[in-house]
Amino acid sequence: MTDDSVLARARRRVVDISHIVLAGARDLAMASPSRFAVLVFVTLILVFTALLSLPAAAADGRRTPLADAVFTAVSTICVTGLTTVNMGTHWSPLGHVIIYVGVNVGAMGVLTLASILGLVISKRLGLRAKLIAAGDTNPLRAHGGPVNEGQTVRLGEVGQLLRTVALSTLVIEAVIAVMLYPTMLASGIAPLTALWEAPYYAAMAFTNTGFTPNPEGLEPFATNYIFLSILMVAVFLGSIGFPVIYTLWRHQWRYRLWSLHAKLTIITTVVLFFAGAIAFLALEFDNPGTFGSMDAWDTFFQSFFLSAMTRSGGFSVVDISELHGSSLVVGSMLMFVGGGSASTAGGIKVTTLAILALAVWSEAKGRQSVQAFGRRIPSDVQRVALSVVAWGATIVALSTIIIAQITKAPIANVLFDVISGFGTVGLSTGLTAQLPDPAVYVLALTMLMGRVGTVTLAAAVAATSRSQLYSLPVERPIVG
Repeated sequence: MTDDSVLARARRRVVDISHIVLAGARDLAMASPSRFAVLVFVTLILVFTALLSLPAAAADGRRTPLADAVFTAVSTICVTGLTTVNMGTHWSPLGHVIIYVGVNVGAMGVLTLASILGLVISKRLGLRAKLIAAGDTNPLRAHGGPVNEGQTVRLGEVGQLLRTVALSTLVIEAVIAVMLYPTMLASGIAPLTALWEAPYYAAMAFTNTGFTPNPEGLEPFATNYIFLSILMVAVFLGSIGFPVIYTLWRHQWRYRLWSLHAKLTIITTVVLFFAGAIAFLALEFDNPGTFGSMDAWDTFFQSFFLSAMTRSGGFSVVDISELHGSSLVVGSMLMFVGGGSASTAGGIKVTTLAILALAVWSEAKGRQSVQAFGRRIPSDVQRVALSVVAWGATIVALSTIIIAQITKAPIANVLFDVISGFGTVGLSTGLTAQLPDPAVYVLALTMLMGRVGTVTLAAAVAATSRSQLYSLPVERPIVG
């Protein structure tokens, strides 16, 4: 047998194996998109762990310890912002580029990214894939009935939506970077340094990640209100979600044409923003470690900035470890809620909170159904909202117990950092940087579950959806 024939046979085997792998991926994407989405994220984490483990990715030219590389990769892909190393000094320029690319990939979202890769694999979007992609634009995607096109985009617009996700990310980040550049020069940043840090900060703000490329963090910009205001706007745009951005782009200020999801997201986000600012202002105005050393204007502005960042932004001007315990509780509540569905934010999502609040209000009023803006919210959506809260609380509780047992650290600090990881926020009391390796892996898993989403995880675990053709007798247990 000649060498050419052996080489040809080896090539045919490689081609056959690649066809088998692609066929398996295509079948998985079509049969179980939720599992495919989880697989995509896990694969990306493994790839970026390998890249960040390269000696060239570290500033000292040494291989980054595995625990730190894994944690940074998870925090990058899940756009969390928590870190076990100093982001400004540990990573080389190559490492920062890898992280910059990773947060933009992760910002596209689990199901949206899975839909795009599924499209690449299958070369086209079939009806079922379109329903899946359309469902990702809808926070009600987990209900068993057909997709209500009045609450999302039409099936024919799914391809346009996916393009909008990618293009809006690039365009918005570019605009933010252009706006940030002169403000950074005004803060004394060198022109060449600002040329790199401006797009970096833009990406970290819009993706709600919160990484900073300089060792001092936001300290050089503590009194640069224009810079901080631009960051808040960028975090807000990233946290409301791509479906809301898509709605605003199509209908602008024609409020009556907005979807119910867009209305609930915008209203709840604004209410939480002001409520959080008022709470921080009332609790921290006399704290010498945070707002107590500031004048009236600084205190007022920084309370709003902290409220915006605890939603999912992850940037901080004040030292989080200096906050009162009451403020840590408020921050934990805001982080647990998070931002909008199909957004760069984590948490249980603002629409989940809005639906539960509407359900409680309807129950208090004795109404038979939950209503908002002339629309009725189905009971199965309410069950999904309850499930999301239950799963989220369970994940946070288990992670807090395990990490507290490993570290013996104060429970308030552990709970805050765990919720920050679950909500993919990135704020820390300083505990995360001191975690031992076992606790690092636990918190990394918490971040992954928070980013992938409790609904997606539940759907991924379920092998099939079964229809029940009979109904059991009704009996009412005592509740309350």
